[in-house]
This record gives sequence, C-alpha cells and structure tokens, in this order.
Amino acid sequence: MDIVVDKITKTYGLQKAVDELSFRVKTGEVLGFLGPNGAGKTTTMKAITCFLNPNEGNILVGGMSVTENPEEVKKHIGYLPENNPLYQDMPVIDYLRFSAELQGVPKEKVRERIIEMVKVCGLKAEKHKKIRELSKGFRQRVGLAQALIHDPEVLILDEPTTGLDPNQIVEIRELIKKIGKEKTVILSSHILAEVEATCDRILIISKGKIVADGTPEELRKQAQGNEILKVQIRNGERNEMYSALKSLPTVALVDFIDGTPNCYEVQSKKDENSAKAIFDLCVKKGWYISQLTPVETKLEDVFREVTMN
Repeated sequence: MDIVVDKITKTYGLQKAVDELSFRVKTGEVLGFLGPNGAGKTTTMKAITCFLNPNEGNILVGGMSVTENPEEVKKHIGYLPENNPLYQDMPVIDYLRFSAELQGVPKEKVRERIIEMVKVCGLKAEKHKKIRELSKGFRQRVGLAQALIHDPEVLILDEPTTGLDPNQIVEIRELIKKIGKEKTVILSSHILAEVEATCDRILIISKGKIVADGTPEELRKQAQGNEILKVQIRNGERNEMYSALKSLPTVALVDFIDGTPNCYEVQSKKDENSAKAIFDLCVKKGWYISQLTPVETKLEDVFREVTMN
C-alpha cells in the first residue's frame, strides 16, 4: 500500500512546521525519515496517521485521502509513537487483546493474532507479566505488537529504539527489516547508523522541506564532492613523500594524518582521480604502498551538510 504525501503544509500560529512537503513511499519499502529537532518529522507522521489535518495539501494511503476517509485509512495503519503509551498495569496478553478489539480485529481471529504477535515480537516469556514489570526493550516490543495486531499494510514508527541497549536495538532493527519486506514502513530516528542498517531509502527534512532523498549510498556520493584518498607509504622520507604527492597534477590538497606513520589524506582536484598517479609515483620512486583507499563520506556528514543552513 503506497503512501503519497502531496504538497502538505502545517502551521502552528506563525510557525510553519511543514512547508509544501511532497514524497512517495512504495509498498515493501522501509523509509528512514530524518531531520533535526523541529524539522517537522513528527508532524508529518501524525498527519499520515490521521492524528492531525494539514492546513493545505493532501495525503493518500492506498489511494484513500486522510482528510476525506480518516476512519478507513486508520484501519490500514499501525502506529508506534515516540513515547509508546501503554497501560502499565495490564498483563501483555490482556493489552494485546484490548488492542485487537480496539482495532476491529474479528472476534474469531483475536486469539490467532495475539499468538502471532507474541511469536513475531519475541514476547513468549513475558506474555503473562504486567507491562510495568517489563524492561524498556520488551515494552518497545509490546508497542510494536499493538501496532501490528490488526495486520496493517502500513507501519509508522517514531523513534522505535529510544532508550534501548545495543542488543535490543539490533533485535528491534532485525524485526523491522523482516516486517518491511511485506509492508510499507516509515521509520523516524536520530540514530543514523540504525537508519542506514534498516532502511532502503532515506529522506531528510529541515524546516519542513526535503533537503535530501535517496539510498544511503546515493546520499554519500552526492555529498562526497572531490575524491579523498587515504595513502600510507612504508619506505621513504616523510617530507619528500609529502612534496611529491602534492606536486601531482591531479592533486589539490595533501594533509598528514596524525598518529599514523607516513600516512596522508590526499584530496583530488574536481572531477579528477589520483589513484593511478599515486601508484605510478610510488613505482617510480621505489616506495611501497601499504594503503591506498577512498575515504567514504559518513551519513552523519551528509546529515550535517544538508541541515546546517
């Protein structure tokens, strides 16, 4: 079930939280939805889940408008908000039964869906405990289970791994990837490594507008600009190597890398590649290359670059 966000604007007084925002998420796609605090992420997610109406524009979920058919749209969406509101004194099984009834799951299928969610979300050992007795990680699993109990085609997850330890993050990440093979998933997170490991595509917004959209690899390539190489040469005099590298016609900049002997960061001129020139230089000088690797732009660098203005 595709999601189409079409030029939505949402204002709070004089402030524009979302500004003519448009994007599409296809069935079976896990979209990482990123942005600094106040960028409009949660507002957009609440608009998709029918918790608020945009001032302008429209959102279609499976071809249905969230403003014209909100009750029908809600039937197809599972939503895990950032604060994961749960009834702390209810046992897990009772809470899932309550959630299933609330979501309109037919009576004859409620038990089947609870069993399925306990299995999928790894709650077998915890199912009879009260929610307040669970760890943060298991409470997040219960939140995911309630979002999935009615088998929705669309899943909206706002900071699903907040407060989890590294092992729990990996477990929830794998669960989301598994779910994402069959459903349309939008995942908001501040943990960029998590988004990169989980999502097929990343959309970054800032001040209510899209500033980057693509796969993690595409975004890194777009931000990379000039080629940067890490070069380490085993034999040879440090300053002589530095001068020789700097004099290559394809090289714009050479810098020493502190803490690593005879190691340099070499930046090529625009649209130039220096790897062959460095290799040929070392052959000519009789120097041994122990490392010649491209320096890859990190997703954190991309995020900072597109959201700083």
